[in-house]
Amino acid sequence: MNVSIFPLVSKWFLTRTRSAKRIISVCFDFFGILLALWLAFCLRFSEIYYPPLEQLWIFLLSPVIAIPIFIRFGLYRAIVRYIGINALGTIFKAVALYILIFSVIVLISGERAGLVPRTVYGIDALILLLFIGGSRLIARWWFANEQQNLNFDGRRLRFIPPVLIYGAGGAGIQLAAALNAGHQQRVVAFIDDDIHLQNQSINGLTAYPFSKLKQLIEKYQVRDVLLAMPSISRNRRNEIIRQLEPFPVHVKTLPDLGDLAEGKITVSDIQEVDIADILGREAVDPIDALLHSNITGKVVMITGAGGSIGSELCRQVAKLKPTALVLFELNEFSLYAIEKELQQYDSTLPIITLLGSVQDQQRLEKVCQQFNVTTIYHAAAYKHVPLVEKNIIEGVRNNIFGTLSCAKAAMNSGVETFVLISTDKAVRPTNTMGATKRFAELILQALAEEKQLNQRTRFTMVRFGNVLDSSGSVVPLFREQIANGGPVTVTDPRIIRYFMTIPEAAELVIQAGAMGQGGDVFVLDMGEPVQILDLAKRMIHLSGFIEQDGNTPDGDIEIIFTGLRPGEKLYEELLIGENVLLTEHQKIMRAQEKVIGWQQLSLILEQLEHATIHNDFSQIREIMFSYVDGFEPQCGIEDWLV
Repeated sequence: MNVSIFPLVSKWFLTRTRSAKRIISVCFDFFGILLALWLAFCLRFSEIYYPPLEQLWIFLLSPVIAIPIFIRFGLYRAIVRYIGINALGTIFKAVALYILIFSVIVLISGERAGLVPRTVYGIDALILLLFIGGSRLIARWWFANEQQNLNFDGRRLRFIPPVLIYGAGGAGIQLAAALNAGHQQRVVAFIDDDIHLQNQSINGLTAYPFSKLKQLIEKYQVRDVLLAMPSISRNRRNEIIRQLEPFPVHVKTLPDLGDLAEGKITVSDIQEVDIADILGREAVDPIDALLHSNITGKVVMITGAGGSIGSELCRQVAKLKPTALVLFELNEFSLYAIEKELQQYDSTLPIITLLGSVQDQQRLEKVCQQFNVTTIYHAAAYKHVPLVEKNIIEGVRNNIFGTLSCAKAAMNSGVETFVLISTDKAVRPTNTMGATKRFAELILQALAEEKQLNQRTRFTMVRFGNVLDSSGSVVPLFREQIANGGPVTVTDPRIIRYFMTIPEAAELVIQAGAMGQGGDVFVLDMGEPVQILDLAKRMIHLSGFIEQDGNTPDGDIEIIFTGLRPGEKLYEELLIGENVLLTEHQKIMRAQEKVIGWQQLSLILEQLEHATIHNDFSQIREIMFSYVDGFEPQCGIEDWLV
């Protein structure tokens, strides 16, 4: 056969339906089984064997026994292009069972089978094992190579981007096989830190040390490096990412290993590097007793259920088996989205979705009483600093009086635990949002101490900094700006922020809420602060671009400084004073801070309410100056629009 026919055969076979391919495979094995048995006789007698007529039934019997066994063992369900070492074990078991059944039947038949030396069975098994297993491995190699050279129109494939895989372990090998088979990216080599793997050939690809990275990038014109190390620690991953930053490559990370095993990987499935990996922050294992204390077997309500923190609280609470989950949200679409997601996760969990404002105390009380709410996580708030700065009245109403309405509704309904999601911007605030959140804390602290009003409800506040990928966060903004080719906007080169992931923040909020005795202000350990300029540079580099500045005028993406926005601070703090106590959880601290008694605070709130009704910005600012420690607004009253 002319070699040029092979691509045509490959094209014809690859375009058949799955059922047609299975039929072809069965027919191929049928004749292969007959051939293996005949060759076994030939080798045993050392001559060309011509079976007598009375022995022909044996040759017909062999495929009749073998084919059903092969079907039962799933040999025709496997996709040849993705067949691996595990499949050879299955083939061995199927052939062994076939030989056992075949030999027993032939031996029982005695003279009817003619002369069949017992060594024939062993020779037949070996030949069949080589034939069935070898043919599939050859087919895998053949089709994989042909797919890289041909598309279904018979034309040469377009240029396939070269890629390096960092990690030559099991995950890296699977990823390389999946990408090469899918002909969307061409893996040219591995990079690995294990000296035992370096300079070794793995499935036709060489594993190199990190020192060869620059040479490989230049040789193959590589623009993408894929991280395939799912089991390493976040700190180690951060070290590797930092090593890759100086190189002009786009760093991506491994997708779900389940998709790899099924051969479903495409370029779009490979994820961008997780920002949490860039920061290198290691999460701490939760304390199970704290996680379950306020949730398992209880009715839990989450206000602001559709927001970044609120929705993550919903996900984590749902996993902890509450009796029912009440979602309270003002935004219709956000409420619909989180309800749909939770229903897909657990269709048996009763989920009550309610539209409403946290300023409506009467409705909140009715909800708490109707559904016997035990625990409330109050995440509803206006948190976007510049927007609240321009909408002072709504910020006060929602963040201060909304919290007051929720707290009173909880007390009047006998709710056991009320947890406020606070912010580091409440500490010595320079903006209205932070000041309103500190006022919300003061309300709960006062109510916790007022035993005549509050007989049952434990009020707890949890204060933390920025969460990654939340609405309004710089991370999604930077991603969008980089995708659009820049420029990337940073407010000030000196600005720093604390960050943690949304899941970690929600998990710690749940645990902190369980430790509260009443009026506690818990502060989450946010780790080391991050310089926003440094974060922007790292995201640019890891996207495969070069920052454009005075040293590199021909760079890809420029960083421009826009100046601090209204009410924005250069840095955030988590404590008003220095009085802080450790707790049983290493990432949670208890702050000891000034409290205003309820009798005095209720009079202050009356003044604040009067000022908001009459749009008296001067009075609002004066009240905040007087009772929010360290309040130093950056904006004048003329900047408060409505």
